[in-house]
Amino acid sequence: MTQDVIAFLLLYIYSLFYSFELVYNFFHLLSAEKMKKNKGKVNTTTEKEFVFRFRAGRNDCVLKVPLQFPVQENVSDLHGRLMLLHKIPCFVEKELKSTLSTFIESETIQDYDREAELALRRLTTGEVDINQLTNTWAKAYSETTLEHARPEEPCWDEDFADVYHELIHSPASDTLLNLEHNYFVSVSELISERDMELKKLQERQAAEMDKVMQELGKTMTDQDVNAVASQHFDAQQVRHRADLVGRLSYKHCNAVCAKLHSREYSRLVILLSGQVLENKWANELKQVTHIQKQEYQEWVIKLHQDMQNPNNSTINEEIKVQPSQLTVESEPGARLYEEQRQLEESFTIHLGAQLKTMHNLRLVRANVLDFCKHRRHGSSGTKLRRLQTALSLYSSSLCGLVLLVDNRVNSYSGIKRDFATVSKECTDFHFPRLEEQLEVVQQVVLYARAQGSSKHKVQPEVPRNGTNSEDKNKNLERNPSNILPGEFYISRHSNLSEVHIVFHLCVDDNVRSGNITARDPAIMGLRNILKVCCTHDVTTITIPLLLVHDMSEEMTIPWCLKRAELVFKCVKGFMMEMASWDGGISRTVQFLVPQSISEEMFYQLSNMLPQIFRVSSTLTLTSKR
Repeated sequence: MTQDVIAFLLLYIYSLFYSFELVYNFFHLLSAEKMKKNKGKVNTTTEKEFVFRFRAGRNDCVLKVPLQFPVQENVSDLHGRLMLLHKIPCFVEKELKSTLSTFIESETIQDYDREAELALRRLTTGEVDINQLTNTWAKAYSETTLEHARPEEPCWDEDFADVYHELIHSPASDTLLNLEHNYFVSVSELISERDMELKKLQERQAAEMDKVMQELGKTMTDQDVNAVASQHFDAQQVRHRADLVGRLSYKHCNAVCAKLHSREYSRLVILLSGQVLENKWANELKQVTHIQKQEYQEWVIKLHQDMQNPNNSTINEEIKVQPSQLTVESEPGARLYEEQRQLEESFTIHLGAQLKTMHNLRLVRANVLDFCKHRRHGSSGTKLRRLQTALSLYSSSLCGLVLLVDNRVNSYSGIKRDFATVSKECTDFHFPRLEEQLEVVQQVVLYARAQGSSKHKVQPEVPRNGTNSEDKNKNLERNPSNILPGEFYISRHSNLSEVHIVFHLCVDDNVRSGNITARDPAIMGLRNILKVCCTHDVTTITIPLLLVHDMSEEMTIPWCLKRAELVFKCVKGFMMEMASWDGGISRTVQFLVPQSISEEMFYQLSNMLPQIFRVSSTLTLTSKR
């Protein structure tokens, strides 16, 4: 009976794994328990002598080399070392390699056969438990082959993405867009109400404080002014009890404010009162967007489930187009705003000498946030752009935008605050909120800095180009969460008008000077961004042509022309590199210039672009009569 089991087991193994090495691994399992018992006594390597005879002229030469089996080295490398160390003539090089390969192969097979015979002998004598052996082999087989692998656990984000992608390409797409827009309108109204309340609070408290300050020294003292300011602050503190700047306690704030002058104290209290009110509205907005996201996702899943049932008569009612304010006629100001933005030029170019790739270039004069903002009352083009963004959300044709920011990963000031405000106007139903994404980026930056500092302790960085690395990283020493110029972080969005991905590129004040070169960190950051676009299916990217979002006095016409020429040439070189990165996929690159630039300057830049890029020439066909 035992011999039949052994024969069947061997036949099964040979039928599944005809590879010799896998069979050897099976026999190795047979001797695993024996080797554990004799651990430290079994010699896993054996030394064998390789003998090679050849004739050099009238001399008979013999090469004898001891080799350790099993041989872990590459045969070609071993052959090269033997030729070099023993000064073997070149005319026997091929013969030596052939003989060496044959020797290693034959001796290895003999070792395998010897181990297999020993393993089978231990199996027939009962030294190894056959049940344990079969269980071990079955476990190894099931963990290695794909057909026995565990199915991946379902992921809610991936399932929702598949469902949304299917619905947005169905007749229900119009309903989805209208529902998203209605949610956007409700959030926008809530934000408008917040702004109005904040404005009224600041105006009322400022008027009261000015009136009190005018009576200071006449009918009122400093204590009276402080009492009025405290009333302003206490009214908000009692209502909301929100955390103040830096999460200071109320007593601590009073202790600090008591040391200030009356006028400074009043201004601080007005600021803190506004901050408390902002915190209250922020919490309310967060709650509303959370409810909207949950309702939207549940409705999408339910609609998809209903559409799977062809006999469901309620489908037509569910996907019935709901009235949306998106089709309302534009306001006069919005119409003028749209016309002002439509200052743009488009080009079709070819890059490469032999393998030519075609790309689309656009020169656009607009505000960088115009690609992110939704409009409550817009034209049909607004809805079409939003539809295009939704259709390509889960596709290989993503749209990206380069946003120039400072070295702090937050959304508290400047263009970062404006962008955060725009992203809050519409609920993101697919990705985390911007604040949550920035928190993840901060953690990654801190981890990367810690890894980098530990690496520099082991191997100090050598200064390059005569610069001191300590001066370069002085800011990082003060705050390791800051990023360096040229570095960037990425945020994902489904709630922006024409953008899916935003590249937050860190730049410093050096970009406002006129002496930057192609090796400037901002330029190299653009190169890295384009490389990420190639590897992650971003086919449309918007780049600030002048590396600034706003014009200033020092940005003269020669300054703009010089900067544009530099960026054009660098981007051209990067796009030619893209052919080796992605195989030459056609892409769209939009060069963005600030809204305040003059039309004359815009058309000068437009005339410069065909001089740098090879623009496709048009062919006019005429008929002869």
